[in-house]
Amino acid sequence: MKRLYEALIEGYLAEFPCVVILGPRQCGKTTLLGTLGASWHRFDLERQNDFEVVSRDPDLFLRLNPRHIAIDESQLLPALFAALRVAIDDHRTETGRFVITGSSSPELLKSVSESLAGRIAIVEMAPFSFAETRQTFDSVFFDALQSGKVSVIDLVNALSPCSTLTEIHQYWMQGGYPEPWLKTSPRFRKTWCENYVQTYLHRDVARLFPGLDHDRFRQFLHMLGNLSGTIMNYSDVARTLAVSQPTARDYVEIAHGTFVWRRLPAHAGNPLKRAVKHPKGYLRDTGLLHHLLRIPDLDALLSHPAMGRSWEGMVIEELLRGLNGRGIAFEASHYRTAAGGEVDLVLEGDFGLIPVEIKHSQTIRAQELQTLTHFVADFKCAFGIVINNDERPRLYTEQILGIPFACLG
Repeated sequence: MKRLYEALIEGYLAEFPCVVILGPRQCGKTTLLGTLGASWHRFDLERQNDFEVVSRDPDLFLRLNPRHIAIDESQLLPALFAALRVAIDDHRTETGRFVITGSSSPELLKSVSESLAGRIAIVEMAPFSFAETRQTFDSVFFDALQSGKVSVIDLVNALSPCSTLTEIHQYWMQGGYPEPWLKTSPRFRKTWCENYVQTYLHRDVARLFPGLDHDRFRQFLHMLGNLSGTIMNYSDVARTLAVSQPTARDYVEIAHGTFVWRRLPAHAGNPLKRAVKHPKGYLRDTGLLHHLLRIPDLDALLSHPAMGRSWEGMVIEELLRGLNGRGIAFEASHYRTAAGGEVDLVLEGDFGLIPVEIKHSQTIRAQELQTLTHFVADFKCAFGIVINNDERPRLYTEQILGIPFACLG
């Protein structure tokens, strides 16, 4: 299946010597490398032969292979990054030479920032977005954000639903990892998720953090299902796991740094109002979330206490994946007042400051818009958005726009 990132990577290769693709294991990075073309040679550092070829002398390897080299799982060889810097600087103006991928970002990002700053473009890849499962890549909504000129009236007039509620709910239930999506058997999906968790624990986490208490971290990983969509209280996590609070923070950082967890920092509050400063977080893939919560099907999901938080996380990921896949620079946060008022997502970029409220329902009551309306006024936003399951876009007020999730594709 075609990926949204293909056009972005092609554009970056025309401008930069090296492109770094970061993302969770099995989100499709290796498959994406196969779209680079016949002139590219790929080396997978999880294959022993490839690892020995590259690691024996990285500087010599890159002199012998000066262009069109793709290196998969590059975080396994930290010495590679210094060698890449030398190879790039030897032909500083030449673009489109290297593509490297990584499944775990903490060490990789550190190496990139120390060795390759200014020489690379970074692409954050994810499992399939909903739009990718439908193979739709033109989006009025994201095109408006990319242009930086977002008009409420224009969006209302231009947006229209392009998918059904059945399609949306199927994607929400099973998540976006390619293999479970393409092989839709519930039994396969369950087995795949179990194996994924085991692989994540025993390969990625154990290799990156060899001193970690694996039993405690396994328990923490299962806790994340219940924590998804909540304000993170490190004291509660530490108490439940019987670990120190710094250790609980480290666990969250590991989950975030390995792309399993999405940490949303608190938005800088209005100085006239008290705002909660703790981060909020989500499991990035709802299929994995539902597996950890043991939710077997859509009927069980719709009646589950975590239903609203699961829907919220799915919509947030769809928005952020759409922005990342198009190379639109942004910052994401959440906002919550001490009185309990909440804005689920705050996006900031060249398109301005846009607060987003997320509802699974079709009908939105006036009192549900109060915090969003106050945020728009307090921060002087052009408008705010409610993502829901309405039948069509509509204006709730002059500055509050309702957009059905089906219109995002």
